Amino acid sequence: MQGKRILGVLSAAAITTMALASCSASAEDGGGETVLRVAFNQDINHPQAQALLQLSDELKTQTDGRYALELYADETLGDQAATIEQVQSGTIDFAVVAGSLLENFESDFSVVNLPYLYESPEHQMSVLNDPEVVGGLYDTLVDDNIHVLSAYHGGVRNVYSSVGPVETPADLSGQKIRVIGSDTNVRMMGLMGGVGSPMAQGEVYTAIQSGVLDGAENNELIYSTLSHDEIAPYYSRTEHLMMPDYLVTSPTVWDGISEEDRAIFEELLTASVDTELELFGAAVEEAAAAAEEAGAKFSEVDTEVFREATRPLHEELVTSEVAQTVYDAIEAARS
Repeated sequence: MQGKRILGVLSAAAITTMALASCSASAEDGGGETVLRVAFNQDINHPQAQALLQLSDELKTQTDGRYALELYADETLGDQAATIEQVQSGTIDFAVVAGSLLENFESDFSVVNLPYLYESPEHQMSVLNDPEVVGGLYDTLVDDNIHVLSAYHGGVRNVYSSVGPVETPADLSGQKIRVIGSDTNVRMMGLMGGVGSPMAQGEVYTAIQSGVLDGAENNELIYSTLSHDEIAPYYSRTEHLMMPDYLVTSPTVWDGISEEDRAIFEELLTASVDTELELFGAAVEEAAAAAEEAGAKFSEVDTEVFREATRPLHEELVTSEVAQTVYDAIEAARS
């Protein structure tokens, strides 16, 4: 059962202590199986978690039991910023992290986090998992002891508010909208007409409820799961952002896997991207239906107005040769 692959019944402190105090069993040391620990900030039912669990089963089968994944969900090993540090130090093997966090290591990563960059989730995944497009960008993290294994779809982000529907930038005027903590996202919300307010996800519900925030922006899955539909019922499909999530490891961990097993792993990662995309689509439909039943009011938006409003951000951030090369390749891959 999947529950047996997750140590969620233990306290966070106990699991962290265990993770720090012990190393994965190693096939080379006679343990018969190398268990690669994966940090994940969402719950076990999230599409990314489900895709990784399926990958683990296939990995164990195709490597004849040499490798498997152990998924630590619900921020058991810390928030995403902390788990990146643990990957770098070798405390854990893998982590799933938001694309915006990689901007802290290499500013050129802002190019793949731009608003209205992708025409569809399929377009996003095709370019962000194509070494011809992003290989050079991903390689800039090697000196930081970070190796990108795969990009995953993290949903299409839309604005939701306690004030009313958002149909134009003027509707956002003066509204404090929670955004992911990066300069790129704060600037984006400003161009969209609102005031970008970075805040930890766990604080958003209370902040909107108390009036500290007027709303937030996220995909339907998070909107429904965190019950934000209760306090910000106006969900407007601005479709302004597709923020990728990344499965990252360290070059040391990756180089420690044999060439044969790395090839198997890479093939399974490619398949898991498609699996996650399919699961995410189904989960979003269910979440939107649940939110609507709870009283949320969904509205369509003329996205072209917001696209034009945020275009200056593309010009401001695509300045280096690396960023321009990636940007041009993503644009060229539009259908």
